[in-house]
Amino acid sequence: MKLLLASHNPKKRAELLALLEDLDVEVVTPDRIGGIPAVVEDQPTFRANAEKKAVSAARASGLWALADDSGLEVAHLKGEPGVRSARWAGPHGDDAANNRLLVERMAGVPLHKRDARFVCALALARPDGSLAAQITASARGRILTAPLGTRDFGYDPSFLFTEEGYPQTGKGFAEMTPDEKLEVSHRGRARRELAHRLPGILAEA
Repeated sequence: MKLLLASHNPKKRAELLALLEDLDVEVVTPDRIGGIPAVVEDQPTFRANAEKKAVSAARASGLWALADDSGLEVAHLKGEPGVRSARWAGPHGDDAANNRLLVERMAGVPLHKRDARFVCALALARPDGSLAAQITASARGRILTAPLGTRDFGYDPSFLFTEEGYPQTGKGFAEMTPDEKLEVSHRGRARRELAHRLPGILAEA
C-alpha cells in the first residue's frame, strides 16, 4: 500500500512517520506529490476533522490517505482547548503561546481539578475517498503549574502523565524520549490499533 500522510504540520508529520515506520506500507508525504489541498478544520470533533482531512487528501491524490486530528481536553476548562488546540492562543501552531495561555487559564486551580487528556483521532481513507478506518485513542494526565521538559511539541511541556502502572507514570510528556512517549501517548495507542487493523484493510485492498 502507498499511503499518503495528510498533514502539513512538520512536528506532527515527524511523529506520525515514526509511528508508521515498521508497518507494511510505503509512506508518501504531501511534498512528494506536489502538495494537497488545505482543509478548513471546522468540525466539532477530532474524529470529524480527521475524516474530513483524510477524505479530501485521498480524493485529491488518488492514494490511500491517513489523517490525524488531535489535541488537549482539560476538564476544568470544560474540554478546552479541544479541537482548537493548535490555534487556541491565535496563529495556528504557536506552541509557546498556547502553553502560556494554558498556564494562565489554570492559575490557582488546585491539583485535584487539573485533570486532562490528550486525544488522537486517525482516519484512513481509500483512494476513492471512502473511509476504511477510524480510530480514537487518548492518554490521561494532569496540567502542570509550569512547563517541564525540553521536548516542546504542542502542549507536551504542560502535561504530566498520571495513568497508573507504567514506567512513565509521573513524568511529563516533554521529559520522555520519543520511544517512551510512543508507548503511552494518544498517537502511540492509535497507531497500535491501526497496526492491528491494517492487515485486514490490506487484504481488502
